[in-house]
Amino acid sequence: MPELPEVETVRRGLERHVVGRTIETVTVLHPRAIRRHLAGPADFTAALEGRPFDGARRRGKYLWLSVGEDALLAHLGMSGQLLVIDGGQPLGPHVRVAFTFKDGGPDLRFTDQRTFGHMTFVRDGAELPAPIAHIAPDPFEPSFDAKALARKLKARHTGIKRALLDQSLISGVGNIYADEALWRAGLHWARPTESLTGPQVSRLLDAVREVLGEALSVGGTSFDSLYVNVNGESGYFERSLAVYGREGLACRRCGTQVRRDPFMNRSSYSCPGCQPRPRRARF
Repeated sequence: MPELPEVETVRRGLERHVVGRTIETVTVLHPRAIRRHLAGPADFTAALEGRPFDGARRRGKYLWLSVGEDALLAHLGMSGQLLVIDGGQPLGPHVRVAFTFKDGGPDLRFTDQRTFGHMTFVRDGAELPAPIAHIAPDPFEPSFDAKALARKLKARHTGIKRALLDQSLISGVGNIYADEALWRAGLHWARPTESLTGPQVSRLLDAVREVLGEALSVGGTSFDSLYVNVNGESGYFERSLAVYGREGLACRRCGTQVRRDPFMNRSSYSCPGCQPRPRRARF
């Protein structure tokens, strides 16, 4: 699933290619794509046609296009893409929602092979749409409170990776960047949150910001064609990954073989040399 760097890359592309343009038509090609817009396709279409996109914003892994005081909220899910495409090109088999614009320029197409993503029109939601009001700020937002997060971690009594993936604590971090940040901070993914010292939390948050920022600078991480920006281009951070997806390969810091462990129906990658397993672990 796309994490903060991938979603922010898409947001920047939308800001550059879509914001300021007025919608001419909206075509819902698969009802599952707007399943959370309970009023249905006709209401979704009528709410957007003839209105301009005023801005492109993001909170964690969600992004939205402001439409006056309303918002078009999008979650990319496992395979969702928001692509800016020449309107003369035929619709691909996985296009779920298509937007044309009054200026006759490129279309915006929501493409989603696995249909896990979705779009929702939210009335009175341009500032922070109600469906994502529970999601915490990400580490780059001015409202992010590192001291408050440290207190919450100490009180949570869970494994540190599980806490990093909790979007109500800190948003934008998923499986890939959690593993990478923990490696940089020298912390095992099962380390109990209540055992962390203040300096360790600070080191971890610095690592989170660092790895997210570096990934963003190269367009995120693309393991396959499903993770692309609005122009269909892939990100290149895969080349810089230190542990994620590198089971059995040498740690880039100490040379120990990277280990993979099952974690929440996924995997956790770590270096046994740099990230020793705690005697008391939480999963």
